[in-house]
Amino acid sequence: MNKSKKNIVVGKVNFIIILIFFFTIIASKIYSSENIEGLFIEIKVLDKVSSKTNLLKLKIGKEKIFKNLLIKSLKCKNSEFDDNPEITAYIQVKDLTNKDNDEVFIFNGWTFSSSPAINPFDHPVYDIWLTKCY
Repeated sequence: MNKSKKNIVVGKVNFIIILIFFFTIIASKIYSSENIEGLFIEIKVLDKVSSKTNLLKLKIGKEKIFKNLLIKSLKCKNSEFDDNPEITAYIQVKDLTNKDNDEVFIFNGWTFSSSPAINPFDHPVYDIWLTKCY
């Protein structure tokens, strides 16, 4: 076999190896990045009385007291289907001033960063918006 035929065979083998490697990387990226779960969420809390906003960082699974609210995040996800990924988080909020029944949440559900009105947090004094999941 002459030298030019060897180079062609080696080139074809290298090309096939590169293709396999490329498709493996693309496939793993598609399956692993559809929903990336985070360890922390960041929310903005608006005090409607004073018109001041506060930025809170919450660790997933931990409770945080902010004024009269007890806030707990159970899960958050970043979905990367387009250029503007959707951030979602499952949060629970208790009003600590309501002593009637401390087992009831005033909010218990998923919240969405791009559309907070889908499942709104309804409180006379505070508003909550999801800003980050990381």
